[in-house]
Amino acid sequence: MNYARFLTAVSAARKPSPIRMLTELQQRSPPSLISLAGGAPNSNTFPFQSASITVKNGQTVTFDEVAMKRALQYSASNGIPELLTWMKNLQKNLHNPPTASYSPESGQMEMCVTTGSQEGLCKVFEMLVNPGDNVLLDAPTYSGTLAALHPLGCNLVNVPSDQHGMIPAALKEVLSRWDPSEIHKPGSTAPKILYTIPNGGNPTGASMTAERKKEVYELARQYDMLIIEDDPYYFLQFEKPWAPTFLSMDVDGRIIRTDSFSKILSSGLRIGFVTGPKPLVDRVVLHIQASTMHTSTFTQVRNLPLNTTQNLIVFTLNGLKEIFQREALLFVCVRADVAEWHTPSAGMFLWMKLKGIADTQQLIMEKALEKEVLLVPGGVFMINSSEPCPYVRAAFSLSTPEQIDEVNKWINNQINTYNLYNSI
Repeated sequence: MNYARFLTAVSAARKPSPIRMLTELQQRSPPSLISLAGGAPNSNTFPFQSASITVKNGQTVTFDEVAMKRALQYSASNGIPELLTWMKNLQKNLHNPPTASYSPESGQMEMCVTTGSQEGLCKVFEMLVNPGDNVLLDAPTYSGTLAALHPLGCNLVNVPSDQHGMIPAALKEVLSRWDPSEIHKPGSTAPKILYTIPNGGNPTGASMTAERKKEVYELARQYDMLIIEDDPYYFLQFEKPWAPTFLSMDVDGRIIRTDSFSKILSSGLRIGFVTGPKPLVDRVVLHIQASTMHTSTFTQVRNLPLNTTQNLIVFTLNGLKEIFQREALLFVCVRADVAEWHTPSAGMFLWMKLKGIADTQQLIMEKALEKEVLLVPGGVFMINSSEPCPYVRAAFSLSTPEQIDEVNKWINNQINTYNLYNSI
């Protein structure tokens, strides 16, 4: 693939940081190397000598003085080597990507660590999106994605979706505006990227089927598009078997995948990772060199003892609590009969259309707050947030069934009052 055609001028102009390269060279060198190059502080001056962390399963993770010196020092921009090796093995075991055996110029699978998947997303968008570009995405979509894309001056093109995610026939209809034979010609406005959350979509809870992913991928091949597979809820799928990912069917090297440990390990530790074709991931790393420099070394070193397949399964099974809360929320909604929704098969969100309510903005941001109830009005997830929206997003990962019941009673009362007022 011609990856150069996807790059923005800013991304194409990025050059490796000489200092960062020397720092990474020093860390790969034997201890006998005498370095006067890197501007790193002397680790002997750090005030933290050791640390001990107790895990819920009773395991204790201890960082001695040597480990602490490393954890508190600068590290490579793409991630510490041990963590990257573990992550690459994880991706191969989970997704078996065809690109794992490709050459770099053919889109070989590469990875880098990011400070949460949000950093990875922002840097991917800035690498690929020019002002005036047409970017395809299913709406409603994650508000953080909209916040990252709007300032780039692109045109957000909505692809209709339902409870099973993006609809391939609708995508085909949208793409029919462009002639596939014209997309590589100068001045073509054909979309170059498609963004989607394939599992437990935020805010809808929708998950794409394997068949839909195959159809979407074939359309991406036909129109030579990159697919950004934003999958932070991959490990929070409630039903087996899990549908294959876009990465698992990527024979061209056109998938850029963002993953996160925020939902299964810790949101505050800020560990995410980007997987994709080496020519593009390398560009993301160049951006990291010039911005955050690297994800917290302590966070990466701290994750190493926990990052085993066994422990990941344990953390994933802890999501059963969220499944129970999801079912409790659905049961309460059925009993109240005040909303329309589809049962999510992954993630943490229920997307509800409130019956009899034209727009939920005032209801949530004023009346709900007065009663100490907080949901998210649906308009914030729309491309045009100023249009009336009858939807709300309810997160079922934190509240107890009793708290959810209180929220439901309040919504039921508000809708009854609203309908009574409108009938007068």
